[in-house]
Amino acid sequence: MPPIQDHPLRYQLTNELHARPFPAMSSPCTVVYLAVKQPNEAEHRDRMQDLLHLTDLLDRHGAPHPKPGATHHMAQIGRHMLKWEQHSEFVSYTAYCNTLGARAFDPADFEVFPADWLEQAPGQRITSAMIRVQPRPEGESLKPILHDWLVPESLAVSQVLSGSAVVGGDFRIDPAGHMRFAVFTAPGTGHNRIGRIVQRLCEIETYRAMAMLGFSRARGLTPTISALDTHLSEMMAEMTGGSAPAEQTLSQLLTVSAELEAMAARSAFRFSATGAYDALVNQRVSLLREERHKGFQTLEEFMLRRFEPAMRTVKSTEKRLDALANRARRAGELLRTRVDVERSAQNQALLASMDRRADLALRLQHTVEGLSVVAISYYAVSLAGYALYPLTAALGISKGTLTALITLPVVGLVWLGVRRIRKKLH
Repeated sequence: MPPIQDHPLRYQLTNELHARPFPAMSSPCTVVYLAVKQPNEAEHRDRMQDLLHLTDLLDRHGAPHPKPGATHHMAQIGRHMLKWEQHSEFVSYTAYCNTLGARAFDPADFEVFPADWLEQAPGQRITSAMIRVQPRPEGESLKPILHDWLVPESLAVSQVLSGSAVVGGDFRIDPAGHMRFAVFTAPGTGHNRIGRIVQRLCEIETYRAMAMLGFSRARGLTPTISALDTHLSEMMAEMTGGSAPAEQTLSQLLTVSAELEAMAARSAFRFSATGAYDALVNQRVSLLREERHKGFQTLEEFMLRRFEPAMRTVKSTEKRLDALANRARRAGELLRTRVDVERSAQNQALLASMDRRADLALRLQHTVEGLSVVAISYYAVSLAGYALYPLTAALGISKGTLTALITLPVVGLVWLGVRRIRKKLH
């Protein structure tokens, strides 16, 4: 019996489930993270540029290259382990080493990425972060440490993964241009679990930054949408009051509708991506299984207070733009119907006018035909009289009498002739 055939994509799709393994990290360790995105049309970028930029960094350390078409790669670069991932709109670099500097969040730690290499990046930095992982001090409150490292006003701290670690961050950009996160691990926390915690923090920050791009787009569109909304309301008022010609209002309405459709088309991907990134942020936060720590706000509460309003603004702007486009479309259909009715009335009036003109023309034709019978009869009687005048002497009658006798027969013959000619023409 021949073996069953596999679907050509079976192994590829199965391996995709294991394509992005979590890095294994120890405590203590220092993690630096970078995400790069092209400013425009990042989803359609030349992904080979991402690989070339990665291989440039790898060549500086003699590290092996990724496989052709790879979307993730891990390699040792100096004393750091590098994890590279390629996503739909950005690429991320995570470098970590099992040492801690004397200074927390030292900008020198980011020098694992050379300055000239950063300048050659095929895109712009969407976010970067420094994560300090260290064992949790026994019997010591973390509050003064966190207040010393991070901004207290926006500090979010929580225990995660059943007390495996305490994580904290303020989601602010420090003077060196990086986000800061601290991870204090409990005794016995495994390397894979530490790697998952760090990976979740990097994903939360990156997806948050990507989602906020939609908020920037929504805020930029709001003045234009408000102006178009006002203009559309004014046109609707004119259409209701009949103060402006319908065809002129329809032309303006079609312009507004086209502008709204263009705005919706240009923003569709960004708003859709924002919704996806928002869902990923909430999912990654929930996967940490947070518990409150010493009265601090949790990451979920921080996102609810600081991040969720921005996402609601994006959703509101998207709905408003869609509703305004539908409103303009409905108004256009109503106005188009009104124009069609007006044109139909004009056509009916034109047809009635043409009927009246045709009736007048027919009457005029009949009048002309009557006059033509009279004129032809006059000449016919004269010709017949001239032809029959020699008979007046033989018949003993005068020329006047002869003319009177032949007038009626001649007129009758002319009338019959004209009528016959008209029948043939019709």
